[in-house]
Amino acid sequence: MPYTADAPVTPPTRDELRARVPGWGADLDPADRPAFPRERRDLDSGAHWVLPEQQPELAPRERSLEHERLTPVFGTAQPVKGASGLLKKLAYARFSEGKAAHWLLLVASDRVDAIESHLASFGSLRPDQPVTQTGVRGELTHHGWRSRVGRGRVDVKHTWIDPILVAGPWVLAGALAVAATRKAVSR
Repeated sequence: MPYTADAPVTPPTRDELRARVPGWGADLDPADRPAFPRERRDLDSGAHWVLPEQQPELAPRERSLEHERLTPVFGTAQPVKGASGLLKKLAYARFSEGKAAHWLLLVASDRVDAIESHLASFGSLRPDQPVTQTGVRGELTHHGWRSRVGRGRVDVKHTWIDPILVAGPWVLAGALAVAATRKAVSR
């Protein structure tokens, strides 16, 4: 309804709506609601608290600008770390959850975290294996091409770029390592 300088139209009353719209207000009477027995507030729930006890915050957690405090229980399995942690802290400290910048920074921090994890795997006894973990071997041994062609699958449209996106970072990292090694040897 557009804004006009006239006095605003008063909303219709319950009786007018009930007369005009079939079934309007059918659930106003609690006795008519099918879930009403579950909505009773006078029954003892067994809870010994109004608000659960607050979990101790042993390390600083990221929290949204919109919220006064953390929820009573929160996850601690993935603490923020490295450059991805800095991006997450920036997203929560600077931008509201209603801003695209908040969510774009969180998505970017996830990508940075993936890169950090790949790099950290090289320092472990079991580094990442891109050929087996990305499904390339399965494409060759389990009829990957035949399952796509002639079936009307949507993912066929971007199949050509998948090897570039999957192998590209590894090839680039290898090229940079070779270049750095050559430069170090030439010195």
